Amino acid sequence: MDNGATTQKPQTVLDTLVRIYSQQNANIHRGVHFLSEQATEAYESARRTVCDYLNALLSQEIIFTSGVTAAINLVAFSYGERYIKQGDEIIVSQMEHHSNIVPWQMMCNRKGAVLKVIPISDSGELLMEEYQKLLSPKTRLVAVAHVSNTLGTVNPVKDIIRLAHEAGAHVLLDGAQSVQHIAIDVQDLGCDFFAFSGHKLYGPTGIGILYGRKELLDELPPWQGGGDMVDCVRFERSTYNELPFKFEAGTANYIDAVGLESAIRYVHQLGLDNIAAREADLTQYALAALQEIGGIRIYGMAKDRIGTFSFLLNGIHPYDTGMILDKMGIAVRTGTHCTQPIMQRFGIEGTVRASLCFYNTCEEIDKLCEGLQKVKKLFA
Repeated sequence: MDNGATTQKPQTVLDTLVRIYSQQNANIHRGVHFLSEQATEAYESARRTVCDYLNALLSQEIIFTSGVTAAINLVAFSYGERYIKQGDEIIVSQMEHHSNIVPWQMMCNRKGAVLKVIPISDSGELLMEEYQKLLSPKTRLVAVAHVSNTLGTVNPVKDIIRLAHEAGAHVLLDGAQSVQHIAIDVQDLGCDFFAFSGHKLYGPTGIGILYGRKELLDELPPWQGGGDMVDCVRFERSTYNELPFKFEAGTANYIDAVGLESAIRYVHQLGLDNIAAREADLTQYALAALQEIGGIRIYGMAKDRIGTFSFLLNGIHPYDTGMILDKMGIAVRTGTHCTQPIMQRFGIEGTVRASLCFYNTCEEIDKLCEGLQKVKKLFA
């Protein structure tokens, strides 16, 4: 029950990785030999598959990265260099993962910009009226989580995007916790950037995606220099490659990109609607079961949520709860979940987090609740 941290991998993804490494391993884009051409086509096929999964307009809008963290850092650097000047404002929310806070702080320190924060309610929902008050002619970009990794809250991102655009600002969505649970249509959402990690979507680690609108990406400078991102190199000056290669310096993680494509095909096979329906049932079952346990407090009770539950039990330290559950064969997350501002908001040091996905069962949720009852008895 630690799927918010990473998901388990279907056999088809493992088979794909073994096949590519053993039969089709060659560096991409730069070779004219047969293996290189095969690897290049597989890599670009993966890009097209991601493009379709997000319903992006063009495959050039899909940038392969090492994950959400790298994708956000890319935007924070390149967008900052192109658009941000002293006194400009960036808005994030109080529920953001550190990866969607620290890069913007670094950019603000570098450019003399100001970071503003959308507060959250006691139920773990964004205070939208306060958000509207934060927007100003100085707002350049709003960066928010589509879904909170700690509270499970699904944010009203279409409203967030609409209001930001009305104020003349761009929007980046952190999709790390939404892309495996919710159908994503970047054109319908209207976001300017969207980022996710492959390993949250049943794919390999070390691969991620940045979607960006082509007209924006065309204007941004590259954030890393090296092979494949250049057109012409001279000691006097260099010119850069076209999209998407301008942002993919060096040897790309081409094998894990194909592994991600395999994971997306697996999700298509199951049907994202089927996954969402099953997870909705598991979420309701888990919420009801956890609330039956005396002395438990769940942090994040938003009406629109996924099956991620952060809680404390009878004042017992989360590490103690997590360690005892581990002895019972139950894997949960403990600590701050890289969201220290949330912990500060609720006046706590950390929580236990159980995060579900479609392959969990009601029987496993019952086992979790039985384990929590045993923890209570041990510390009574």
